[in-house]
Amino acid sequence: MRTRADRCPGVLRPWAADDGLLVRLRLVGGRLPAASLARLLQVSAEFADGSVYLTKRANLQLRGLAGCDGRLAPAAVAALESTGLLPSRSHELVRNILVSPQTGHAGGRADLRPVAARLDALLCDDPRLAALPGRFLFVLDDGRGDLIDRSADAGLVALSGTEAQLRVGENWGAVVYIADAAERLAALAGAFQAARGDGPDAPWHIRELPAPLLSVMAADARLPEPSGPLPFGPVPGGTHVPVPDGVLTAAFGRTLLDAAELVVTPWHGIFVPA
Repeated sequence: MRTRADRCPGVLRPWAADDGLLVRLRLVGGRLPAASLARLLQVSAEFADGSVYLTKRANLQLRGLAGCDGRLAPAAVAALESTGLLPSRSHELVRNILVSPQTGHAGGRADLRPVAARLDALLCDDPRLAALPGRFLFVLDDGRGDLIDRSADAGLVALSGTEAQLRVGENWGAVVYIADAAERLAALAGAFQAARGDGPDAPWHIRELPAPLLSVMAADARLPEPSGPLPFGPVPGGTHVPVPDGVLTAAFGRTLLDAAELVVTPWHGIFVPA
């Protein structure tokens, strides 16, 4: 039984660490414009410790920021917003959408980038969903199996170029059209928010609800086997660059800025599309 709300950090809700304040910036599907990374490295040099940190959910963090009463100075918040990586102050904590990093570049059964972008827009447009726990995670596997074994609250696995099976906590949901998947996932998040309530003991995850949120379905025979993490080095569609311990220094980061867009992966790496 939960006894408090989650404390996942954001820009407007930093975490007080031993080395100063820590902030987290959510990347939908790990997608990171090179221009945003360049600006973020500048912001880190000015306000933090100079590096950018990768998380296992393919998000980014800055460490060592100064603040007052556990909050960042307005100048630091404005600088972080200037990266383009904080599109919504009200919903910053709930934009947790993990997607197969190579989707749309190579392999997979469907390009899930439009689904992720649409889901992000639906989340940010619904005031009710601003109260989702910061630990609530969407996981979208494009059918290659790289994320099928990742724990999720809601998500999908592509079965073909047009169909996917929903994930509902630890269970399988309905088979849906990919064209409708973002709306189905946003509705699932809304149903969870309504079912969990808003007290200090409200569940953080769908699996913590006392009853199934939706009817449990059988796993579709077309579901892929887990493929494991994306290997480092040359891979179909580009190169998966390792970031040791998830610490992207300024010097290392500048070597990646020739690509128009990078994809942060959940394995402490960055996929650089060809």
